Order: sequence, then C-alpha cells, then structure tokens
Amino acid sequence: MIPFSKKLVLFGAGRIGRSFIAYLFNQGGYEVVFVDIDKQLIDALNIKRGYDVIVKSEQEEKLHINVVRGVLAENTKQVTKEIATADILAVSVGAKGLDSSIHLISLGLVKRYKKSRIPLDIIIAENLRNGAEYMKEKLVHFLPERFPVDRMVGLVETSIGKMVPIMTKEESERDILQVFAEPYCTLIVDKQGFVNPIPVIDGLAPKTNIKAWVDRKLFIHNLGHVAAAYFGYFHYPGHIYMFEILEHKEVEDFTREVMMQSSKILQVMYPGVFTERHLKDHIEDLISRFQNKALGDTVFRVGCDLQRKLGRDDRILAPFKSGIKQDLPINEIAQVIFYSSFFRKKDENGEFLRSDVEFHEMIEEKGIKEVLSTLGDLSPVEWKYLVQFFPQR
Repeated sequence: MIPFSKKLVLFGAGRIGRSFIAYLFNQGGYEVVFVDIDKQLIDALNIKRGYDVIVKSEQEEKLHINVVRGVLAENTKQVTKEIATADILAVSVGAKGLDSSIHLISLGLVKRYKKSRIPLDIIIAENLRNGAEYMKEKLVHFLPERFPVDRMVGLVETSIGKMVPIMTKEESERDILQVFAEPYCTLIVDKQGFVNPIPVIDGLAPKTNIKAWVDRKLFIHNLGHVAAAYFGYFHYPGHIYMFEILEHKEVEDFTREVMMQSSKILQVMYPGVFTERHLKDHIEDLISRFQNKALGDTVFRVGCDLQRKLGRDDRILAPFKSGIKQDLPINEIAQVIFYSSFFRKKDENGEFLRSDVEFHEMIEEKGIKEVLSTLGDLSPVEWKYLVQFFPQR
C-alpha cells in the first residue's frame, strides 16, 4: 500500500473533484483536503473520512477513496494554514467560484511564503482556455505588489476529459458523498507549468503543448457532445439519455461529421501535434463513450447552459471562428449553432435551467442575430456566414 505522506489541497468537492482529481492523487499516496462552501459536504467528509466512486460501464465497479477531510471555505485561517503546508494544490470549482477561490489561495500563498518560501504548483482542473493566464492575472491582483509569483507558483493547465453525470435527487440523498463516473481516468497536464518536479502518479499525462490538448477537448469532445444533444433533441425531443439519441444513425453520423470537421481546423492550428489517425481514433472512442448506457448521461446535462456554451471561447464558436479565420469548411459546425437555438430540454424534475429560459426570452425580444452576436462576439463576416441558417429568425 502506498503511504499517504503528501497532501493535496483541492478547492472544490464537486463531482469532478471527488471522482477524478481526488481519486488520482489519493491513489498516488496523497491525503486530500477538500475546500468547499458546502457545509453539508464538508461535514460528511470529516465524519466519514472517505467515500465511494461508482464507475459506470458494462462491469460496474466501486472504488473507495479514503484519507480525506474537508475545510469550509469561510474558515480562512484554516484554509490558509492548509495551503501553507500543502505539497500541491488543485482547483475544480467551476467558473462561478473561481475568483473567490483565487483570493483565498493568494492569502495562503502569502502565509506559505512567510513560513517556508517553498514553491507551490496549482493544478487548474477547469474547462478553461488560457487558464494559467487568467489565474496569474487574478493572483497578481490579490497578492502583494512584490510577491515573486513566477518563482513561488506553478500554474498547471489541464484538459479534463472525464464525464461525470448528474445524479438523481434520490441517489444524492442516499449518500451525499458517493459519485458516479465513467471509466476514463486520464488527466492531461501542462508539463511546462510545474515549478516543482512533476508528481509520478498513474493517470497523470504531462504534455508539452497544453493549449493544443485543451483545444482538442473543446473542439472535439465538448463540441461533439453538444452536437449530439442539440441535433438529437431537435429530431427526437422525447429522449432523455444521450445513449438513446445516439442509437439513431443520423445522430451518430452528424456527430461524427461535426467532430471530423473540427479536427481539420485543429490540425491547421497546431501543425505536427496531432495526426489524422490519432484524431479519428479519438473521435470513435468518444462516440463509444457518449453511448455508455450505464453512465446514464442526460441530454439535459450535456445541452443546457446555452449562454455559456455559445460564448466566443467555448465549444461551438471557438472552432467556428477558427475555421472562418483559416478559411476551412465550417458548415457542420454552423448547423450545431442553428440546432442549439431550439434546445428546450427540461431536467428530471420537469424544469428548465433558468439561464436557458433567459436565453430564449432574449431571442424573442431581440432576435437571434443580436443574441448570438452578443454572446459570441460575432464579426459581420461570421454572422454573414451564419445568416443562411437563420433565414426566418
């Protein structure tokens, strides 16, 4: 058994944090200290000191994670103490919680600098393009003027490819800490982002050109997933699960065509990083993973949050804009934008995501051109291409 001789401080005790980041480092011999705003979760972690990850596939597997505890984010004194004595830190809180987490981290870094001056690597486990630049900008804002950020902090971008479905209310209430996940468990990290030696952990995959790998996730995995959800919902609105809509050949074919088109853009953006064979194999593997019945991933989860997913740097418009810039075919990607504007899927409780209601209200009030142009920062050239898909809207 690997001794638990090191400590990971992990901001975010959510589904990705518990099922993926904590699991990898825990298996590598790290005690995991979760920092979160959810008192119920933190209390449960401190009582049980462990939890289960249920791996959903043809052969269901239960993985037990132990040597964990939690600290409430509002307990600034304890959080900064944990950061000051951490071997490594990770952030997996989502866009809404990132700034407040960075502020807390900055306080911990100041305490650490006074205590030991030992550098600290921060794993940015977020689906965020240019995550290291964003975090550095925020840290510099919060830290003292002459704090040696470049020497004291390693900012390690990642590509998060693991799929973790939303659990039902009944499943969550049965065990607040238990989490479902797919078998895939590889964390791609920026090899050049570390200031300390890279941890030797199974499942950690250091890459030299991390931006290419982040965009591979965005341009192929994320884009393909919503392509299936939006196209599938448009033609089969009654289906609940992703595997159901992908049982229809036309949905699978459309999803594959979208990802293949985007892969061509990716290859031009990052020459020499990905071979055509590699990307084709990756696409087929993704389609197989999207069809995982045991995972129970829903069309709602994959497709909701339209305002974010139609942002200029997100999964649809980022490859769309890059394709126009490179003068490459983007007709399949443009169709995903078209189908997204019809997406009105409800969750298991029969409710829409509030921001999606606002999205459709804005379309009714302002029209599709203004809404998409604002969300995606579309240029006249980009809208001119898109308008052929929205002649009556």
